[in-house]
Amino acid sequence: MHVEDLLRLESLDLTLLWGDRPQLTREISGVTATDLEDPGRFLQRGELVLSGLVWWAPADDEAKAERFVAALHGAGAAALLAGEETHGGVPEVLVEACRRHGIAILSVPVHTSFRAVTDTVYLRQWGDLSRRPAEHYALPENVRAELGRLLADGADPDTLLTRAVAHLGTPPAYVLSVTGRTIARTPTAPRLSAERAAEALTATTTLSVDPDASPYGQWHLHLPEPVETPPRMLHEIAEVLAQHRRAALRRETTARGLASDLLALIDTASSPAAPAPLRRALEACGLADQDPYTVITVKGAADDDGALDALTEALRHLTDRDFAVGRLPMAEPGEATAVIGTRTRTATGTGGGGDTIATTLKNLWPTLRSRNANVPLHGGISAPAATPQNLKGALTQARYALTAARSGGAPGASASTSCLTAIEDLTTLDALLRGIPADVRTAFGIHALGPLADETNPSHRMLLETLDVFLTHNGSWARTAEALHLHVNTVHYRIQRVEMLTGRDLARLDHKLDLKAALLCR
Repeated sequence: MHVEDLLRLESLDLTLLWGDRPQLTREISGVTATDLEDPGRFLQRGELVLSGLVWWAPADDEAKAERFVAALHGAGAAALLAGEETHGGVPEVLVEACRRHGIAILSVPVHTSFRAVTDTVYLRQWGDLSRRPAEHYALPENVRAELGRLLADGADPDTLLTRAVAHLGTPPAYVLSVTGRTIARTPTAPRLSAERAAEALTATTTLSVDPDASPYGQWHLHLPEPVETPPRMLHEIAEVLAQHRRAALRRETTARGLASDLLALIDTASSPAAPAPLRRALEACGLADQDPYTVITVKGAADDDGALDALTEALRHLTDRDFAVGRLPMAEPGEATAVIGTRTRTATGTGGGGDTIATTLKNLWPTLRSRNANVPLHGGISAPAATPQNLKGALTQARYALTAARSGGAPGASASTSCLTAIEDLTTLDALLRGIPADVRTAFGIHALGPLADETNPSHRMLLETLDVFLTHNGSWARTAEALHLHVNTVHYRIQRVEMLTGRDLARLDHKLDLKAALLCR
């Protein structure tokens, strides 16, 4: 298949932005979707490059586009297909860079998915190659027929992968998730830790299985050792795995619907849900008799599938637990929630090799977030719910912890782990207040501080500073004066002004707590 063949397909509706005869007659060996600024080391010669242009912004200089296209040229890419959705069109600076480097560039309209382009290329190649002599290294007809039967019979990914590479001598091969979870491996492939597998995703022998999947739901075909086979054959194997994945996603969609029904029952009950309907909903999700339960809620971009995929991928690292992932009825866009059976399949009482659920997920969270670094991903985890009737309270806890995470997490937590907050992390007044919605915190601070809330007044800013230091030093006049380099009488005067303006008596503990909370809510 050649680049010009794509332009003849009305179903794709591609537009040629630049390309002469030499560029348009280049043969396409495969397809790679990428949004890396420098994708050169991940490309094979002759590949079609799909990019949503997330890596580029209007404020970027010309050199950024130049580096990207130079990487394509250096890798021998056949052409660039640039998506119009991110920027409403293809930047002219990118077109000019392609012209300078002799790379054909085609625009992909919003209504054409990258999946459609990928399927078109590989289905066309699949048909073409099956009619060519064996020396062209397409998957042999008998292998293709066997894989088709296995797909129809619902074979597991281990079997599919092993049979797909059997005619190559069964080299070590893996199917890996974006966080390093091993989905499948051949018998010759040793086990990989999640850390080692995540590193393998950057290898040149790693191929994306489904370019159109969300950043958290990608699968990758990885061969750690070089094999003497054309890239097109590996792409065909990846397409078989993609077909299996799409079938699995259809089943997952059904499971998410059942999970959403369960969450609706938990969330909408004015009191703990009735035992019988709740038990039936748990049974439908495969979670009956797995109490105590843990609830986790995550918030990503305004993309429902992204949050659902992120949470599902994270929870699959809890290999000894069952869970149900869905959406609450009135959830914000980009929010997903899961109920986890806390009782493990092995009855050890722990998950992730002895770690608690929260510990396992916190260790994973930086890797998960890095898969889509431009989008914040926060989460909140409840305490265990002893019985199904306690799930309403656990859901409330998880949502509160999510609000705390989005407000900065528990004080003292690292930048990476503060994005995932467990209810057990909220052990200070500051942490507790972070779980309160921002507009409520702001309103409380304004009303509790009274006139002092007006920080545009220099005098009020000075009094707020004195109050903060006074409370930090446990109401010690001498230490406050020392910290502020003031006379003790000045501190007395300022605190009296604070008391007069706020109507509080700082000799009383409850009034001190009120003003401390108000300062933390600013």
